[in-house]
Amino acid sequence: MAVESDVLVVGGGLAGLASALAAAREGASVRLVSHRESTLRNASGLVDVLGYAPGRDGPVVDPFAAIPDLPDRHPYRVVGVDAVREGLALFDDAVPGYEGGHTDRNALLPTHGGTVKPTARYPRGASAGVASDGRDALLVGFGSLLDFDAPRAAAHLAAAGVPFDARGVTVGFPGELRADAGVTRYARLLDENATVDADGRQRPVREALAERVTAALDGENRVGFPAILGDDAPADVRADLADRLGAAVFEVPPGPPSLPGLRLEDALFDALDAAGASVETGNPVAGFDGTDRIERVYVEKHGARIPNAADEYVLATGGLVGKGVASDRSGVREPVFGCHVPHPEDRTEWYADGAFGDHAFARFGVTTDDDLRPVDAAGGVEFANLRAAGAVLGGYDFAAEKSGTGVSLATGYAAGTAAAEATR
Repeated sequence: MAVESDVLVVGGGLAGLASALAAAREGASVRLVSHRESTLRNASGLVDVLGYAPGRDGPVVDPFAAIPDLPDRHPYRVVGVDAVREGLALFDDAVPGYEGGHTDRNALLPTHGGTVKPTARYPRGASAGVASDGRDALLVGFGSLLDFDAPRAAAHLAAAGVPFDARGVTVGFPGELRADAGVTRYARLLDENATVDADGRQRPVREALAERVTAALDGENRVGFPAILGDDAPADVRADLADRLGAAVFEVPPGPPSLPGLRLEDALFDALDAAGASVETGNPVAGFDGTDRIERVYVEKHGARIPNAADEYVLATGGLVGKGVASDRSGVREPVFGCHVPHPEDRTEWYADGAFGDHAFARFGVTTDDDLRPVDAAGGVEFANLRAAGAVLGGYDFAAEKSGTGVSLATGYAAGTAAAEATR
């Protein structure tokens, strides 16, 4: 017997989670299936709507004002500005502890690599680090945490012309953790304010850390740390360190693996649970039945093919990186439902000269109608009850535009809402 729901979402990234949450909040019974765990654990935790626009120099100040000038089939043009706003509103309601919703303007946040990134939403723990703040900043790295080179990041920020003096130091994390310790190990010690062996005696870890950083301060009145300042109680950790240091404390948005990404993932799954959606991860979709409409999909589990049936479906499996779009010498394809992916037949036209050139492959993905239903090479709808959301969509370069999370939220909201409405 098939597992049944009103809406079945295939894919567990941000677009899939947004689709499932939007549909569930519209009153539909929703099931989400995903081959892999969410990719959010590798994300910075920032929510980018549009950082850079094609044909424009410099970062975008107001992404909403820039959307009408994007190419016609860009996902933002397909769903419209209102859907972008609604997707962000869905996020704001589901995920506590984020800033940026008070304005349409992008904020500029320093990153772990020393770049300055335009973003629309950012964790409250990063807010004291915004680049528009003129207060001098000390960046603190740990010798055992190799992913964040604080002196190098500070030098890059200075070269970028930020309006404050930035300096970086490397200190030993109290307790002298091994180099292979995960970010959650640091976070747990700080959450618990655990007693560690530091400087020859047993001491609370926050006290010992603050003492080491205080010794490195030279008048800076804000201090940036790698994003490891607690998981269960990050606000308490930041407040305690700020009090001990006499300076504002912030986390620097990280690369993978990412504690802010894990926090974001937890919040979204909690919201899905509260909305009544069911989630199954770890098992791939291994086929489907249907021609003009999808009748059911099969999820492979312990060698068996389990049928899952729904009235409406959302495809949110990711792009080339997430393997929601596949390519080989024979061409480019969408592997779950076989949806058409436009691409040049000549593989030499897939890419441009230079690492940061205008590469065609960066925009590969399914093309849709105005209701986000994938269309074939002739422009006909592939399946009447299938919509697509997120990086599986073509027509935009999320890496160059810094638009990936925004597109996932906007198209996820639009696809999930439309799917739920179609079941009524």
